Amino acid sequence: MEHRPRVTASALPVGSILHGRMAHGDFLDCYSVESPMPPRPAAEIITAFPGWARFLVLLRRVLTAPFGLSNDGPAAVDKIGPFPVEAETASELIAGFNDKHLDFRVSVFSENGRVSLATWAHPHNIGGRLYLAVIMPFHILIARNALARVASRP
Repeated sequence: MEHRPRVTASALPVGSILHGRMAHGDFLDCYSVESPMPPRPAAEIITAFPGWARFLVLLRRVLTAPFGLSNDGPAAVDKIGPFPVEAETASELIAGFNDKHLDFRVSVFSENGRVSLATWAHPHNIGGRLYLAVIMPFHILIARNALARVASRP
């Protein structure tokens, strides 16, 4: 019988930099899984999307193109997938950028044998709130799958 990693909804780790970003009306979710992996290697696995998730990203690109939303993120010296790395410590990597509809950051936090993946978003307008509502089911699937892939690695 195959062992399936147990990905759970969790609180944002106390030491996360994202705590300093939270404001009224912001979105934040966090999932975690058992894994001793450091933040950067975990983030590399998380952003190596499987085919079905790459298809959803392509669909997003097509559907949001008329609205002028960024697809590849801004240019940066250090990126994880399409996301510029904003901060990195021994326990956390923060990546993301600001866009027309919302600002967002992802946190990959590793501590005490657990890796947490948190997403923070600050919508700028009704378009940002609508965007979050539409993508949420897909976001949850992608986040949970990403952490399961992290936990499956030795």
